Amino acid sequence: MREKIKLSGVPETMLQTIYARAKESRGRGAIHDAKAEELIEKLDYDFSLADKDTAMHSGVITRTIVLDRMTKKWLASHPGAVVVNIACGLDTRCYRMASYAHWYNLDLPEAMAVREKLLPESGTISQIAMSAMDDWGSKISEQNAPVLIVIEGLTMYLSEADVQRIFTVISRRFEKATVFVETMNPAMARHFKEKSIDASNAKFNWGIKNGKALAELLSDFGFVEEHSLTEGMAAFAPIYKLLEKLPAVRNISNKIIVVEKE
Repeated sequence: MREKIKLSGVPETMLQTIYARAKESRGRGAIHDAKAEELIEKLDYDFSLADKDTAMHSGVITRTIVLDRMTKKWLASHPGAVVVNIACGLDTRCYRMASYAHWYNLDLPEAMAVREKLLPESGTISQIAMSAMDDWGSKISEQNAPVLIVIEGLTMYLSEADVQRIFTVISRRFEKATVFVETMNPAMARHFKEKSIDASNAKFNWGIKNGKALAELLSDFGFVEEHSLTEGMAAFAPIYKLLEKLPAVRNISNKIIVVEKE
């Protein structure tokens, strides 16, 4: 029996994203996500819009490539780290990574209810069913461990005040933390639509120009670096090895911004 899923708004986008990863994994193969392939077979959901949405598909795969590279590199130099994956949905990165002491997957209660059915987790992987803007830091038991926070595919659906609130929660809980946060260019947030995402009634609301502009909004965090998702596009569309060198192309693309609280 397949699991019938009923979600709407931002939580529903997690179904499109896992479908994109599963389709890529069993097709072209720019990423390998066996867990996503396995989960798709368990879901009773109409993926027809997601199947046709090439813009959404490319965005999901490129950010998966870039964030996987970044997370793997960071964990290699911070053994025994704690990772908090905010707005995790049905993300499966915790199964592709090693060297962490504890991985926390966090999302809204309705999203986590779906995840708990499909991906029951325990031991070094834990579930937190809370808003990213609530006091989820109280659920993290570890002290004095290196901390990585990953915020993927979320900020563009929020307001600036919401984004600041998430970082306030992080700052209050951790003396030191590294954050990888995906952001959208403001012009793209205003005008760009993804068919399968738009159909779920999730709307893009917010964007920011670059990492330095983000750091200016966050009193406790300093800008470290940023990666354009064009870096991920280059893995399966070689023309982007040239295009990513053009500032206009890099600037319009979503970015993974790295900030640190020290």
